[in-house]
Amino acid sequence: MAEHVLVTGGAGYIGAHACKALARAGYVPVCFDNLTTGWEAAVKFGPLVRGDLMEPEAIRAALREWKPVAVMHFAALSLVGESMSDPGRYWRVNVGGALNLIEACVAEGVGKFVFSSTCATYGDQDGVILDEDTPQRPINAYGASKLAIEQMLGNFGASHGLQSVIFRYFNVAGADPEGEVGEKHEPETHLIPLMLDAVEGKRGALTVFGQDYPTADGTCVRDYVHVTDLADAHVRGLRWLQEGRGSKVFCLGTGTGYSVREVIDHARVVTNRAVPVVEGARRAGDAAALVCGSERARAELGWAPERDLGAMIRDAWRWSQSGGF
Repeated sequence: MAEHVLVTGGAGYIGAHACKALARAGYVPVCFDNLTTGWEAAVKFGPLVRGDLMEPEAIRAALREWKPVAVMHFAALSLVGESMSDPGRYWRVNVGGALNLIEACVAEGVGKFVFSSTCATYGDQDGVILDEDTPQRPINAYGASKLAIEQMLGNFGASHGLQSVIFRYFNVAGADPEGEVGEKHEPETHLIPLMLDAVEGKRGALTVFGQDYPTADGTCVRDYVHVTDLADAHVRGLRWLQEGRGSKVFCLGTGTGYSVREVIDHARVVTNRAVPVVEGARRAGDAAALVCGSERARAELGWAPERDLGAMIRDAWRWSQSGGF
């Protein structure tokens, strides 16, 4: 029989793509989601359990019912700006929810845990390629909450034998190349879907936040990774644990940074349309440049990103024009 994997946040952007990758790899993804930011229409590859990580008994009930071989944890609040204005909410929901989930796994005998962390744990370290050995210095509550969960997993591993793979990844972009799932947030905060909406006239001009960063053109630089490549890494991380290879941290990115203006230039080429732009002030909590070093993932997981920025924008553009969910 196929093995079950409980996927928290499986109705969200990254979680839904991970569910598709799991199903394709022969697993049954069981989506555990309260649907406050996820979409029921994105749950296409396995059963949906409507549940909240703030309710420990709901988590334990799902684990008892489905008996998963592992948990993949995506569910989290993830808006940097909101985490600056309301840090308490991020500590309560992200850290509190993760603690409930981890304790439920220990209580129900689920010993393998794949965690969706973030490059935001590094903070603002300009001119540095960020890898697993880079010191973590988060500058917002979102990054701090994710770092706390990483530390929590280490504690539970030492005390209870919980094995974990932690993925620190960079800006996720694109959509399923086959068009089954894609990106949808309310409110939308990610650069590429905002930009494509502006191109199509679905919203006003794209705001470029900050033109005075210490980068080549004054705008923020980020490392973008295709969501399908990211989902593939999570399946590899699960197999890593099932092979008994122990807890590990991996960074996931392409190793190439693009400024906001460079992303806009790529979108002009892909869409063959102008991108309406207005300039805005810097946002609190935004780092100037975040670029990934993912040699460990390449060498040990056998993972390598297959899709470049152009492919990310093309897939996102196709999804946007399809109307999405």
